[in-house]
This record gives sequence, structure tokens and C-alpha cells, in this order.
Amino acid sequence: MALRRVVVTGLGALTPIGNNLDEFCRNLFDGLSGSDWITHFDASKFKTRFACEVKNFNPKDHFDRKEIRKLDLYSQYALVSVKEALEHSGIDLESIDKNRAGVIWGSGIGGINTFLNEVKGFVEGDGTPRFSPFFIPKMISDIAAGHISMKYGLTGPNFSTVSACASSSHAIIDALNYIRLGKAEMFITGGSEAAINEAGMGGFNAMQAISTNNDEYKTASRPFDKNRDGFVMGEGGGALILEEYEHARKRGATIYAEVLGGGMSADAHHLTAPHPEGKGARHVMINALNDANIDREKVDYINVHGTSTPVGDGAEIKGIREVFGDHSYEMNISATKSMTGHLLGAAGAVELIAAICSINKDMVPPTINHQEDDPDIDNNINYTFNQAQEREVNVAISNTFGFGGHNASVVVKKFNE
Repeated sequence: MALRRVVVTGLGALTPIGNNLDEFCRNLFDGLSGSDWITHFDASKFKTRFACEVKNFNPKDHFDRKEIRKLDLYSQYALVSVKEALEHSGIDLESIDKNRAGVIWGSGIGGINTFLNEVKGFVEGDGTPRFSPFFIPKMISDIAAGHISMKYGLTGPNFSTVSACASSSHAIIDALNYIRLGKAEMFITGGSEAAINEAGMGGFNAMQAISTNNDEYKTASRPFDKNRDGFVMGEGGGALILEEYEHARKRGATIYAEVLGGGMSADAHHLTAPHPEGKGARHVMINALNDANIDREKVDYINVHGTSTPVGDGAEIKGIREVFGDHSYEMNISATKSMTGHLLGAAGAVELIAAICSINKDMVPPTINHQEDDPDIDNNINYTFNQAQEREVNVAISNTFGFGGHNASVVVKKFNE
């Protein structure tokens, strides 16, 4: 059975370096750092006092008071990025079969702000349970997908993926496959996360996963640098409109990229650390290339997972070297988490959008904040350090790996008939 073609017809971004798609892409190529002092709570006693927050976001600009009561911040980020993606796509939802249009959304943590606030309220009270009736439906990790489908009346497949930092990439791969197999004509897909709070920062501090470089907070996210000491927490949302090619063509849609395939694998190694030899990374990229039915020499750019952790960065490079061999030195790679921080469950969507921006602009965004080469990784690879680089980008890969050994890799290409 021939698989149907799947294309990207709309994009929306709400990130630490831009509150819409144009702003995000512009700042991406300009190499802007989104890291700053935490404003969401008093972090003065925390080991890490900085993060990549979404800037100048006021829920009242997007939702009425009743809606805000029902929406955790991660759901707000989801709905705002989806609204932009739908507008960007130019689709008239009243003209399509809504039974053939669905939502698959990813979040690694979901409504952790709601959980934290409700439990704090109980603990600080007199022991009488006074929980909000919205507590559970605001908190659960699937509810953003539910809100999206209800807002736009989409009655096709609707669910969420939860696989830590690979969540939104898995959501995109699922949407791709449902359309390929004829189960739907269109999906809203992507992911959102909002975990910059006492519990999120304290938890990641306790496991020594995030940078504590408060003295150099602007440049603390420095993937592949010798002195990297952990990732910088980010937040936000990224949304994509995926359509079956003929469905998009018939309505005269602008097509921004074609999704060729996706790969998935597991490290089966450690609770939080990747396999040190990059076995999971190697397998997921091989699976993605095979699914896309494309030669590895055709790949121009990889938006790597590149979190700025001592173990993770090196493992991913080992995987790339094993998969691509000498072609590793012909490609560009870059870690856009150096700018956005790590958006956890939203990372895959935001970074695939970055890869699509790269394809459309024929430019590779930089890996910023590089100061000193790490002698333990291959320094002959073009990491696109500190400055964007112009080059023709026809095929790009986006890698995302999550705690628990979850790996996902998505292959996109420049669209042609």
C-alpha cells in the first residue's frame, strides 16, 4: 500500500525568544539568548535562579476570565500557538470534514503549575480540603489536546503523547502516520510545557540536570562546550498543521515543508542518562532515514537534541558519526536549545519548526554561547557555532530524546511537486 504524502501548511510558535513565528525565526537566526532571571516565582534560595521564560505573556490578552480559570499555563501556551498555526495555514475549518481532522498534542509534564498551587493551598490551610473543581481537568497532560479539539470542533482522532522531552516529536510522528494511512486528512499537532516553578526547578536541581551557572546565566546553555554543566529550563509551545498533500493542494494551501518520515527507539539503559555510546540516538536516526526512504548523504542539517549536558551532547555526536560516517563533516548541525533553553515536552515541536525555518530560509541557525572546544567530542563537525550560516537546506532532521530513554527523530524536506 502506497503511503500518502504529508505536508506542513501552518506553523505557530510561542517561545522564550519570540511570541510568534516571525519573531521566533528572526531571533533564531540572530542568535538571541532567551535566558534571564526567573520572574515566575522567588528563586533566590534555589541553586538555579535563571531560566528561559516566555516574555511579555499576559493570559488576559488571549482569554477571558472564565477561560483562564479552566486553563493551566501549559494549555494557554498550546492554544495560543495553535491559533497562530491555523491562521498561518489559511484553512477554513468550516469547509473541511471535521470528522477527518484531529489533534495529537505532546506534553512531558502537563499542568504542574495547577498541581503545585492546589497542593500548596491545601497544605497551607487548616486541613480542610478545598480543591478547585477544575484541579484535575486543568492538571492532566491530555487536556490541552481536548481544549484544542473542543475550541475548533475537530472530531477526528484526539489524544496526547507523554514521553518526557520526546513528547511533541512523538505526537508529530503519530499525526504523520495517521494521515499517511488514510485515517485523517489533517492534524493540529505539536506540544507545550510550562514547568518553570518551584517544583520544576527544585526537582531538576535535585537531580543535577540543569545548569547552576548563575554568574553567566545568559550563556549558561552552551551545547558542546567544554564547560557546559546542564540544560537551561525553557517553556512555551509549538504548533504545526499537517495535511495530506492532495487535501492541501485542493484548497490552494501554501506548503512550507514535506514530512518524509519519523523514527523512534529506546535506549533501554538508564532512568535519565542516554547510552554513553549513543546507541539509542544511532538507532532512532537510522529508523527515521529508513522510514523517510532517503539516503543519508541527502541530509543537509540536523537540529540536534543538544541540551548542554556533559553526557548527552557527546552521546548524540557518537550516534551521528556512526550513522553518517564521513558525511557528518559535510552537514551542519546546531543546538537551538542554546537560545530557547530546553522546552521539555514542547522541544520537539519548536525545534522542528526551527528546522522548517532553516529549509525555507536556506540558513542554519547557530549554536550560541560556545567558548571552548570539548576535547572529548569530534570537533571536526560543523556545529554552526555562534553565528548562523547560509547554505542550501533541502533535507533536515530534528532529534529529541527524553528521560526514560525515549528517542524520536523527524525528517523534513523542502517541498516540491
